[in-house]
Amino acid sequence: MNRSRQIFATISEKLGITRAEDQKPRKFGTFGGVFTPNVLTILGVIMYLRLGWVVGNAGFLGATIIILLAKSITLCTGLSMASITTNIKIGAGGAYSIISKSLGLEAGGSIGIPFYISQMLSAALYIVGFTAGWLTIFPGHSPLLVSTMSWLVLLGITYISAHFAIKVQYVIIAIIALSILSFILTPSEPVEKVVLIGSFEDANFWHVFAIFFPAVTGIMAGANLSGDLKNPRKSIPVGTLASIGVTLLIYIGLAYVSARFISLSELRENQMAMVSHALWGPAVTAGILAATFSSALGSMLGAPRILQALAEQRTVPFHQFFVKKTKSNEPRNALIFTAIAIEIALLLGSLDLLASLITMFFLITYGMLNLVVFIQQSMRIISFRPTFKTPRFVSFLGASGCAFMMFLINPVFSIIAIVIIIGLYVWLGKRGLEGEGGDIRGGMFLVLAERASRLAGTFPHHQVSWKPDLLLPVDEPNIWAGPLLFIRSITYPAGSIFAFTVSEVHVDKTQAALDELLLPLKSQGILVNSTVIEDNDFLHGARLVIQTLRGGAFRPNILFLTLGSDEQKDMTIKELVRHAAKHRMGTIILRQHPRTAFGMQQTINLWLRDKSPNWNLALLIALQLQLNWEGRLNLVTATPDEKRKKSLYAFLERISDQARLPSMTDFHVITGNFMDTMHSAPRTDINIFGLADDLSFSFMRSAPERTKSSCLFVKDSGWESAFA
Repeated sequence: MNRSRQIFATISEKLGITRAEDQKPRKFGTFGGVFTPNVLTILGVIMYLRLGWVVGNAGFLGATIIILLAKSITLCTGLSMASITTNIKIGAGGAYSIISKSLGLEAGGSIGIPFYISQMLSAALYIVGFTAGWLTIFPGHSPLLVSTMSWLVLLGITYISAHFAIKVQYVIIAIIALSILSFILTPSEPVEKVVLIGSFEDANFWHVFAIFFPAVTGIMAGANLSGDLKNPRKSIPVGTLASIGVTLLIYIGLAYVSARFISLSELRENQMAMVSHALWGPAVTAGILAATFSSALGSMLGAPRILQALAEQRTVPFHQFFVKKTKSNEPRNALIFTAIAIEIALLLGSLDLLASLITMFFLITYGMLNLVVFIQQSMRIISFRPTFKTPRFVSFLGASGCAFMMFLINPVFSIIAIVIIIGLYVWLGKRGLEGEGGDIRGGMFLVLAERASRLAGTFPHHQVSWKPDLLLPVDEPNIWAGPLLFIRSITYPAGSIFAFTVSEVHVDKTQAALDELLLPLKSQGILVNSTVIEDNDFLHGARLVIQTLRGGAFRPNILFLTLGSDEQKDMTIKELVRHAAKHRMGTIILRQHPRTAFGMQQTINLWLRDKSPNWNLALLIALQLQLNWEGRLNLVTATPDEKRKKSLYAFLERISDQARLPSMTDFHVITGNFMDTMHSAPRTDINIFGLADDLSFSFMRSAPERTKSSCLFVKDSGWESAFA
């Protein structure tokens, strides 16, 4: 009995099978974990059945150009991947891990989920391809039975362990190497002359290129096993680039042999030309079967690991089930689910329709990986310091090349793929996912803002780009009773708010209170910034804020103040208004009616004087309120001279026309002394007046009672224009 156990243990060890209690996580090296899966995925069925057709149409030199052009895209992607994997600690999931750690879980998931589905469906497609090759040898066999048996064998290999699957791949790569050698040693007589440039009889250059391009993909097969590698930071760059280089030489070599020993007409018409002209035809046939089988095996190895990585970050439903691994690091639950999905796809059939969509998802993944590297290179942040450096144009060419290839191969499926990914991004964004590590999104937009501000500085500011950017002093955040909803009506949707308070003690608590106060505005989608100035004098701190923000690219252009009943604060308000005018800021002072507040928020009275230039900002604020309230605007003026009514109506009409006011705007000219006519104005929810240089606090405090509404007093900065 002991002898039998010893023999079984020896056989199991050779096959890579271990008992559950003996299993320990085992990691792959560069050759087994990256190079071999990549090579076996790249050297697929297209090499055997379509490379000859490419040479037959393009000639040897034309085919070489196509191969080099296609390889340049994957080479750029490989270099980008080599660069970023030497900068971050890549986790499980390969490209998903890279994109997630750079652009956040939403971006990683929106790419990773379609990438997983593509890997899973690719396995089904490769099984169909293996079945077709098998039926050429044994035409009497049932296609469904062959497909199902192939699926069972693949499931058995991957279920035992990834190490066992890698050992099987060593056998497969030996078969493929033998088939390539058998073709290179062809006994056929050379053609009279190698045709360098073909006539492209079956298709034009770009059509031939699009058909060949999938033959050079597959460079992610090793990266998909990133969670099972001993040293992914070393193995992924070395293994990926080596596989790209070796397969490039193989493709060019096979193209030369095809052009040297087979006529172009036969290459175009006979897709089994490699079998016909091989030293030993069965070796090439075995290579075709091995290529499709190995590609299916690579997909069945990679897809469950992508799904398990997605589950770790809770980006897929039932993540608690898919996240589980065995002690030997095998994602068994994800594997079983993936295998069942593959078998369902085989039973449903009609996979050819999905082939183009699968290719699109692969290309989007490659393109996003290049884009991630390009963004980080462009940001020039200190955290991006890979030990393997590549020029920025490499990642840019990789990203643009993938986009070009997508629309070259199939524009319709390209658009469908992009729409699916955008939909997934929106869905994942609503789930509020949070990763353990940070990402570069905040820094990326900050860099864009900084560069935009530099660019904006080269152009003169113009009134046509005006928007309300408020500077909001808050004396005591805990008890501040300011009209937040009204402030929202002034700034929404394009404006911003910079709020501050001044405190010398309990700065953290004061900041928290200020943030809580402004939270309703932030929830409305308004850009809000806030800070606490450590100072013992409110006026001094406020001056510092105005002076400091003057040099910023995004500085406020309106000082917003509220006028209360405490007359001791009048001097502070007066000084703030003076200081704002000195630094070319407009001013708004709100005196709120104690009972009616802002009424129904429907009607606005704007008081204008024909001799005063101080109404541009007031008119712009009135328009903001009218738009956000969806209300009605009245232009109002007063005159003690009855004879001037006609000319003042003309003045109001001219203002309305030049400022492009709503057609429903009404004009009111009231006869009498200004102070006496205030109660005669139309009933409204707010009255807006110009603010004189010499502030009259008694008038501003009495105005709400006279008009039976809240009142707004506005002073131009001299920079606004209501006619822009």
